[in-house]
Amino acid sequence: MLYSRVLVFCLFVLSMIQAAPAIAADQPLKPYLLGFRGPGTVEAKLPEVKAALEQKGFQIVGEYAPYAGAEVIVATNDALKAAAAKSGFGAYGAVVRVAVTLAGKELQVASTNPRYFAAAYRMKDDLSDIAAALEQAIGKTAEFGSRDGIPAAKLRKYHYMMMMPYFDDHVKLATFPSQDEALAAVEAGLAAKKGGAAKVYRVDLPGKKESVIGVSLAAGDGADAVIMKVIDLGELKHTPHLPYELVVSDGSVYMLHGKFRIALDFPDLTMGTFMKISGAPSAIEEKLKAAAGGK
Repeated sequence: MLYSRVLVFCLFVLSMIQAAPAIAADQPLKPYLLGFRGPGTVEAKLPEVKAALEQKGFQIVGEYAPYAGAEVIVATNDALKAAAAKSGFGAYGAVVRVAVTLAGKELQVASTNPRYFAAAYRMKDDLSDIAAALEQAIGKTAEFGSRDGIPAAKLRKYHYMMMMPYFDDHVKLATFPSQDEALAAVEAGLAAKKGGAAKVYRVDLPGKKESVIGVSLAAGDGADAVIMKVIDLGELKHTPHLPYELVVSDGSVYMLHGKFRIALDFPDLTMGTFMKISGAPSAIEEKLKAAAGGK
C-alpha cells in the first residue's frame, strides 16, 4: 500500500514537471515591451538606445521618423535572420523595431515583443533568446499593447474577428520571373517613391530567396501619421508598429493584409475606432502595389 502511494505521488510530481514548460509557454503575450519612461529628449536618447542595441549584438538596418517626436530604429542580428529563414514567410519576423517617442512631456522607449510576433508569424522558434538580448539592451519595465494579452497558441491562428484575414491571407502585389528581378523592381519603385512609399530598410534572409523591406507611407488614407493619429491614443505609445513592410519571396512581392497587420499590433482596437480608418488597408495595398510594380 505504501509503495503504491509513493508511486502515485512520484507520477504526479513527474506530470507536473512535464506540464510546467507548456504552461509557461502559454502565458499571455503582449505586442510591445516598455524599456523606459521618464524625462528626456528624443535627440539625446536616440544615440544611447542605438549604442545599447549594438552592444548586445544587434545591427541597425534602418531608421525612420514618422512624425515629430518619434523615431523608430529597425534592427536585426544573425540569430534572428537564421530563425526567420526556418519558417514560411519568416521574413516578417526578421527584425525588431525600437521606438523613442515623446508623449507629452514624457519620453518612452519601447519595442516590438519578439515572442509575441514569433507566435503571430508562426515561426518555428519562439525568439526567447532575441527577446532576452533586446530586454538587456533597452530594459524592460512592462509589456503593453493588449489589456489581457494573447496566449501563443491563439496568436498562431490570430485574426481580429470572424471573416477577417489571418496571417497566411497574404496580399500578392506583383510577380516577376526571378527573385533578383523582383527585388530590383521594388528597390526602383521605392527609390522613385511610387505610391508615396519610400524604403526604410531591407534584410535578406540567409540561404533563402526571401527578403523583407520596410517602407514609409507619407500621404493619403494609408499614411503612417494619419493612421497613428486615430488609433495610437493610449498612455503608452505604439510607435514600434511602424514602419509597414513587404516581403519579396521567390520572385513574388507580398504584404500582410492591413486588417491583419493593424489589428495584430492593436489587438484591443474597438470596431468603432477601426471603422475610422476603414479606408487604410486598401490605401496601403494600393501604395505598396504601385511601389512593387504591380498592376
